[in-house]
Amino acid sequence: MMEMNTPLKFKVSNLSVHDIVLIPLLSASLTAGKMALSFIPNVEIVTLLFMVYASVFGFKKTFLVSIIFSTIEIFLYGLQTWLIGYYILWPLLIFLSAMLYKKTQSEWPFAFLALTFGLCFGLFFAMIESIFYGFSYGIVYWLRGIPFDVVHGASNFVLGIFLYRPLENLLSLLRDKYAFQHAIQNSCKTQ
Repeated sequence: MMEMNTPLKFKVSNLSVHDIVLIPLLSASLTAGKMALSFIPNVEIVTLLFMVYASVFGFKKTFLVSIIFSTIEIFLYGLQTWLIGYYILWPLLIFLSAMLYKKTQSEWPFAFLALTFGLCFGLFFAMIESIFYGFSYGIVYWLRGIPFDVVHGASNFVLGIFLYRPLENLLSLLRDKYAFQHAIQNSCKTQ
C-alpha cells in the first residue's frame, strides 16, 4: 500500500482500476435485475447474483457491491427501517456464499441457501420492525408475510438450481479472460 506524505496518514486503497469499475457495474446489475422483476411479488434475482458474485469475485469486492446496492436503494425508495436489514442481510449472505464456495462447487447447496434465505427474509425484517414498533407489530408483520416468504424462498431455490452454475461459469470465464489479457498487456509493457 502507498502512503501519502501529509500531516494525516492516508492509505490508498489496494483496489485496482479494474475493481473500481467492476464494483459499481455489479451494483448496477443488481439494481437493474431487481427492477426488471419488480412486477412479480417476491421473485427477485438479487439473492442469486450476490451468491454468484461472492463465489466469483470473493467476499471483499462483493461486500462493497452490497454497500453500494443498499445505498442506491435509499435514493430510489427513501430511507426506511428495512434498509437496516439490507445492510445486515446482504453481507451475511455474501459471507455465507463465499464460505460455501470454498467447500463445494455444486449448485445444490447454493440453492438451499437461497431457499433458506428467502424463507427467513420476512422473519428477519419482522425482528427489525419489532425494535421500532413493538413485538406485537413484528409478529403480525411476520405472519402476514409468510405467503410472500414461501414464494420468495421457492423462487430463490428454482433460480439457484437453474441459473447459479451457468452464471458462475460465465463470470468466472470473463474474470479469467480479463486477468489473462491484463497479464499479457503488462508483460508487453515491461519488455
